[in-house]
Amino acid sequence: MSPVALRSGADADAFNRLQTRPIAHRGLWSVGGVPENSLGAFQHAAEQDYGVELDVRLSADGEAMVFHDEDLRRLTGLESQVASLRAEELRRLRLSATEEGVPSLAEALAVIGRHALVLIELKTASGQVGPLERRVAEVMLDHRGPMAVVSFNAYSLAWFADHHPTVLRGLNSHAFTPGESRLSREAAEDQRRLKHARLAHPDFLSLGLDMLPSPEAEAMRIKGTPVLAWTVRSQAELAANRAHFDNFIFEGFVPS
Repeated sequence: MSPVALRSGADADAFNRLQTRPIAHRGLWSVGGVPENSLGAFQHAAEQDYGVELDVRLSADGEAMVFHDEDLRRLTGLESQVASLRAEELRRLRLSATEEGVPSLAEALAVIGRHALVLIELKTASGQVGPLERRVAEVMLDHRGPMAVVSFNAYSLAWFADHHPTVLRGLNSHAFTPGESRLSREAAEDQRRLKHARLAHPDFLSLGLDMLPSPEAEAMRIKGTPVLAWTVRSQAELAANRAHFDNFIFEGFVPS
């Protein structure tokens, strides 16, 4: 990879950690005995000196809450959407029948601390850019540790480029198999070929293993854009694909 010219004002420590220390997918939960995206999972990851990837959605009262799915059924059993409940109602829910509740982004960052890298995945739906990004940015201002935002939504990253240009931005993509997403065939192909990078102007790429190797990603990588791979689930999978990325997001095993 070519030498990287980091943008003026961007966090050099965060950029270095993006390329050097494995990142735990939704925290260190699959080997830690706690649910995904929980405070316990984040604490386990930080204690092991791994980076942390987490997902954020907006609650009904405008708080950035840590939860992957659009609806709550899989992890809480509740037939409702995250966006329909207030932050305090979400906190009272139990994740996977444990004592862990749905944390806010501020609570998650407080547990992770200032040492571990945090990748904040913005779960912003099409046409809804602004409110979630604004609240996430407000919370990030109070945290002094290394951080970056990542999203499939190029407009979400463009919002950060316009309003908080020093925040590191990562563009998500994967193979988008037919029938898997709400995207049209043409839009899915554009995502696979990283055409949305023109709008997002990312500092790094975060790509599913199912689309690697990618000629488009390799061309950007040669020019100095690091590539993260997700989600690596075994040491064998890591070894088989290692040539195609600079760092990786993992779950289900502890990387050696």
